[in-house]
Amino acid sequence: MNGIQESQPNVKRSDIVYKHMRDPRMLRYYYKVKTVSMMNELGIGGSSPTDIFIGRFGYPNVSIGPLVPPQFGDTSLLSTPERWRSLSIEEIVEFRSSLVRGMTISKVADVETGRIQQQVRDLALADRPAEAELSFLKKPFVNLEFRDEVQPYGPSAQIKDLSVYNTRADRNIEKYYMDDAAKAATSVIELYDKGINVSKIQRGLSAGLFGLKNNRKFVPTRWSITAVDDTISKRNRAEVKDLDVIDSIYAFSNVALDNRWLIFFIPGNWQYESIEAWWPKTIWNEDGKNISIFGSYEGYKGRSTYAEIGGCYYAARLAVTEKLKELNKQAMVLILREVHDGYTMPVGVWNVREHVRETLSTKPQAVHNTKEMLSLIAGKLDIKVNDWIRNSQLLKNLLIQKRINEYVAKE
Repeated sequence: MNGIQESQPNVKRSDIVYKHMRDPRMLRYYYKVKTVSMMNELGIGGSSPTDIFIGRFGYPNVSIGPLVPPQFGDTSLLSTPERWRSLSIEEIVEFRSSLVRGMTISKVADVETGRIQQQVRDLALADRPAEAELSFLKKPFVNLEFRDEVQPYGPSAQIKDLSVYNTRADRNIEKYYMDDAAKAATSVIELYDKGINVSKIQRGLSAGLFGLKNNRKFVPTRWSITAVDDTISKRNRAEVKDLDVIDSIYAFSNVALDNRWLIFFIPGNWQYESIEAWWPKTIWNEDGKNISIFGSYEGYKGRSTYAEIGGCYYAARLAVTEKLKELNKQAMVLILREVHDGYTMPVGVWNVREHVRETLSTKPQAVHNTKEMLSLIAGKLDIKVNDWIRNSQLLKNLLIQKRINEYVAKE
């Protein structure tokens, strides 16, 4: 394929803002029409889906607060990305835009002091949507910033007062909140092992519910998402390394939100690589005229630096280590992701974790050798095989090993 941009290790994905669906003017119009009634009020009441948002700007003094829709009842869908696999981008944006973000500035260490801080904590502890009333210092404003790490939300406003009613603590979360002798990583892993949704654990970490008594802090939402994915997948990876190597190459494929996924489990000791190809007018290639490819890799010992492709790397690693544990096997893992122009706006890193999980739940195709593997890539994806190879450490390693084996056989 012509017009491929090579790897871009210095791309600061977390700082890029994407401001349109098919047309930026249409998204602004659509978004404001959906939220105009909330923007004319100095207060809102509804059933918060126990969602909160902790900002990162100004750290260690950050904005904290709840997300509240103008509706009562079971709003849990609004904050449970594990239930969003079948939804379109437009559907996700539509219901997430109903969530008004309340904001007040807090020191990250003040998790137990202040009335609003305590109510933010109560929401993160709750096991079901809770009634909330928000009053604002000024009318809410629309901030059309959509970022790939976190789910979109609606208008924002500075909090004048917050009242939360009828909360009941999730017993599993509460247990670790009460245990201030357990490290945060211990709480995260044990809750995951109990089957608690990753999104709920991330929310608890963000609200400062876990960790040693004197170490608890509010954690910016974006950081908590990656921290949980990273912590759990590291534990899973350590367990996978003790397993027998998978017996053949297996390929899993899927299409979701105009993302095309092709995932390989390859015989060998643990290696992991995730490569993404972004079409023009998608979030990490908004102004580009060519397709942009970049990826991140780790060998058997893992990596010591933050992944170039950001939080998606850790979200996908969590999903693939889950599958390897389920199979009771160790493997080299290669994820190839094509992001086509139908992926018109970011909806959160959950998209990677949940759709990699979904892809790995499909029936795999057995592949007999490297040649067949490359043929499958050519058949399933639009990017030319040589372009994937140029940007892949793992594919290069496989081809080098193949040539060595062929040379030894001739000898």
